Amino acid sequence: MPIKILMPALSPTMEEGNLARWLVKEGDTVSSGDVIAEIETDKATMEVEAVEEGTVGKILVAEGTEGVKVNEVIALLLEEGEDASSLAGAAKAGAAPAKVEAPAKSEAPAKSEPSAPTAAEQAAPAKAPPAPAGDKGERIFASPLARRLAAQDGLDLAAISGSGPHGRIVKRDVDEALKSGTGRKGADAPKAAAAEKPAAAEAPKAAAPSGMAESQVLKLFEEGSYEVVPHDNMRKTIAKRLTESKQTVPHFYLTVDCELDALLALRAQLNDAAPKDKDGKPAYKLSVNDMVIKAHALALKAVPAANASWTDGGMLVHKHADVGVAVAIEGGLITPIIRRADEKTLSAISNEMKDLAGRARSRKLQPQEYQGGTTSVSNLGMFGIKDFAAVINPPHATILAVGAGEQRAVVKNGALAIATVMSVTLSTDHRAVDGALGAELMAAFRQFIENPMSMLV
Repeated sequence: MPIKILMPALSPTMEEGNLARWLVKEGDTVSSGDVIAEIETDKATMEVEAVEEGTVGKILVAEGTEGVKVNEVIALLLEEGEDASSLAGAAKAGAAPAKVEAPAKSEAPAKSEPSAPTAAEQAAPAKAPPAPAGDKGERIFASPLARRLAAQDGLDLAAISGSGPHGRIVKRDVDEALKSGTGRKGADAPKAAAAEKPAAAEAPKAAAPSGMAESQVLKLFEEGSYEVVPHDNMRKTIAKRLTESKQTVPHFYLTVDCELDALLALRAQLNDAAPKDKDGKPAYKLSVNDMVIKAHALALKAVPAANASWTDGGMLVHKHADVGVAVAIEGGLITPIIRRADEKTLSAISNEMKDLAGRARSRKLQPQEYQGGTTSVSNLGMFGIKDFAAVINPPHATILAVGAGEQRAVVKNGALAIATVMSVTLSTDHRAVDGALGAELMAAFRQFIENPMSMLV
């Protein structure tokens, strides 16, 4: 019996991924541990290894296919002594989930006008239309998402070429057709498609864009005045998680100003003292952000009650400060984690951060390198941002938003003076960190920043 190769779950929260590339072809012999494919998740591109040895008998999901569900059969592996004749039954078993896409039995249309949908019905996602038939009556194979998007945007599936398995039309094909104008049913098609939806789809133009369907939004703009850029998995995940955070986590914010002159002087001294290799390359080069990471970790160690995560069953009070650091990458951001930052030297944090940031930008991080953590740091100071408030990344209860260091007029000993000052805002989950506890944490953070030698002890 052929061995089924399944779409792996590369992280605990992964539900689907994109099959970016096959590294083997049908007929190739593979051994356990051989890399056979690359899978794109919302955060990284991961390699998939074979867990059995055999011959690749059938590739069921073509490379480039998006939205492949976890545990879906993507290929079949022949064991020793098996041939292609044994693939038929297994291939059908692998394709079984597609049966749910069969068109539902037609029902007589109701003569009466449909009643207005309830609030729950309005909030529910629109059901995918039944699979359409071509001009000759043959069924057109398309994913439920592709059918729904095509109906929403007034596209004729019969005019779209499918790039999915066995010519199946997938979301990517609809996106391409939308860009090129292929398959348009006519200028009034989008309006007709929208008219088939419940009355809720006909919300007035004054409705909030965030709650509007794509077809509704497009009506607000002149055709040809925009380009539709499909959301990738990363952008969808960012949108989902941040929306959930702001809706479910009671945020509140605390801002302090920290003087940086002593920290900048110590940083310059430590960088000058860094040992160099035979080529003159220093062993480390500290940044202000490296020192912020260390100060935040030490502050959480000094105020352990703030190093917590809220759960309905109880408070998780963490034993170590694992600091996630927001890194901007193409199409979004990712938060690699410096584990046990409270125990690491500044040079170790600096070198680890450079490595993580580099691999984050090339999407080569492993899940364990960006999942979890107990807090986060988001630094926009390098872009000249003076201050801002960041959105908490659950299950964290805190995130530190760091602004630019700039020279400001300050009062010292009753007289005006010039100092380099950095504004820092702590966003906290009020369920886990209340006002007094958050203020205590920020006071500890400022103490480390303004007395940086204490971070070397």
